[in-house]
Amino acid sequence: MSRIYLDHNATAPLRAEARAAMIAAMDAVGNPSSVHAEGRAAKSIVEKARGQIAEAMGAMAADIVFTSGATEAASLACAGRDLQGADIEHDAVAAWIEPSLPVSSDGTVTVADPAHTALQMANSETGILQALPQGLAVSDMTQAFGKIPLAFDWAQVGMGLISAHKLGGPKGIGALVMPRGTDLAAQIKGGGQEMGRRSGTENVIAIAGFGAAAHAAARDLADGKWDQIEEFRNILEITLEDSAKSTIFVGKGARRLPNTSCFAVPGWKGETQVMQMDLAGVAISAGSACSSGKVRASRVLRAMGYDDATASSAIRVSLGVETTKDEVERFCEIWLRHYNKFRARAA
Repeated sequence: MSRIYLDHNATAPLRAEARAAMIAAMDAVGNPSSVHAEGRAAKSIVEKARGQIAEAMGAMAADIVFTSGATEAASLACAGRDLQGADIEHDAVAAWIEPSLPVSSDGTVTVADPAHTALQMANSETGILQALPQGLAVSDMTQAFGKIPLAFDWAQVGMGLISAHKLGGPKGIGALVMPRGTDLAAQIKGGGQEMGRRSGTENVIAIAGFGAAAHAAARDLADGKWDQIEEFRNILEITLEDSAKSTIFVGKGARRLPNTSCFAVPGWKGETQVMQMDLAGVAISAGSACSSGKVRASRVLRAMGYDDATASSAIRVSLGVETTKDEVERFCEIWLRHYNKFRARAA
């Protein structure tokens, strides 16, 4: 029987549209900074993708600065700035902020000084969405982009971080979204590419895949595919809740991404569940993929007030546009089988 992939918040499978665009871009031999025909052809690929991403983001093409991923975008946005935030931020942002803001039990953050604050739009572990205050300095939009309707121009955010591989593009390419005229010091200096914000020859192939993936993601969102994904997520939670009464669903009453379910059975270690599911043919996670290999209680759940026993027992299941109802039902069957074994041992 084929494996079931339920870890889309870590990385979504490469979309067919992105693969096709990347293969086509391999034939572009020119440097996008060159003025000859070959260079202009490569530049055209980059600018087409920039436009596709901008359209999907509700931004202007000139707002998109390509980077190697959201982590580099975070460094570019946050370096040299005095920013505060909360302990629920992704490590890429948490490395640059003072984690002083309070987090409520439902995972939401109270912001007093937006101009000096970084606040994510959606949490990668819990899926909980934040209401972004106007004038916010920086927002990690990586998990929200392509999954919920958003428009950067309407959000009134100083800078936004996005990454291709979260919505079916290639790994190793992302962008900083920033309004034209924003004061920003380049961290990678050299030839002045990306409007002087990020030097270095653009990764034409990956950028082409990013643009195609963003375009396809926007189409899926408009077509209502994420409404169906939310239905599947709800089926999963109802099924487990009915049969595993001791299960704690994190953020269930809060606004969440439509594809994400974070839940815990205190005492049943998250990493143990991940290994058990993997051996049974199911890919899930026990937190942010960027923290993989670090066996510890979830920093996000602890910030929300959960004790160590619960925070270290949480797993995340994240669905995608290719997830089927049958896969969700098969996961529930497998997980409940192991849950019953855990309960029997604990009795």
